Amino acid sequence: MDYEGQICRPPMERGSYKLPVAVGCSYNQCKFCGLFKHLTYREISMETVEKELLRVQGIGGYPMRIFLGDGNPFGLPAERLFAILDLIHKYFPRCQQISMDATITNLREKTDREMRELYEHGVRELYLGIECGLDDVLSFMRKDHGIEEAYCQLSRLERSGIAYSAHLMLGLAGKGRWEENAEATAHFINRTRPKKIINTSIFLSERTPLFREIEKGNFHPADELENLREEYRLLELLDVEIESYDGFHDNLEVRTRGQLPRDKEKMLHHLKEAIDREELRTAEKESDKTGERNGRKERCRAEEGKVEEDRIEKLRKIS
Repeated sequence: MDYEGQICRPPMERGSYKLPVAVGCSYNQCKFCGLFKHLTYREISMETVEKELLRVQGIGGYPMRIFLGDGNPFGLPAERLFAILDLIHKYFPRCQQISMDATITNLREKTDREMRELYEHGVRELYLGIECGLDDVLSFMRKDHGIEEAYCQLSRLERSGIAYSAHLMLGLAGKGRWEENAEATAHFINRTRPKKIINTSIFLSERTPLFREIEKGNFHPADELENLREEYRLLELLDVEIESYDGFHDNLEVRTRGQLPRDKEKMLHHLKEAIDREELRTAEKESDKTGERNGRKERCRAEEGKVEEDRIEKLRKIS
């Protein structure tokens, strides 16, 4: 199958076969996301999905784990999902797990019975864009949920048997709010107990509505030092078992991975080293700026002195 758009999936699913069942994201309103802004959302035909399954079977593929793409496949109507799952089990009856991305709204749109039946059809895990623990930030970023709504829908999901894993985003609260956001997000995670966490620093792309907000002065981005401190504080406060944690800062090439609580101290030590390096780099950068400012002042004083000397010399000649 020719894949449209950008391949995007959680790092924990890199060993899974990705089966596209839609193009783009049916919500596609988050201010920070530019992955699907250039795409018109549409469902991929059942005929195309079946042809792709036949193709994989024909080349000897037998995936035990399948990840459905694109942005939020769980938003497809339940009957559509049942039909896709039936096709998967028709061609790969030994497939052990089917997972996909979802939004809180997608959960709200499914009945309790539909979610239980989706579990029975092999859906074992949903990756949800929780992003952060602050309601005002979620609202500003135009997320599709608030914190209380997320608590409600995740409780329903848990009763269905389907596990949930959380997408988080460092720096989403903006400059100066790293500690507040870390504490609110930790509270949310400790209460909802996700299976896995993917925690990325915010990527500021010119293609996103958030970039327009920055240009207007409505959003002031946190720097990477704040993002590192936010992640450190979050991990400090987490008091829950996490099968797999993966946090990364692309701009710094810093990545923190492990299980919680088993690897907590090692992960904190790794982040502390990264914070120390970034603090040193920031201090050196500020020192360079100070040196440049002082240098400019010295040059200005020297130029002013030269002008004064020239003026005095001219006065002497006149007199």
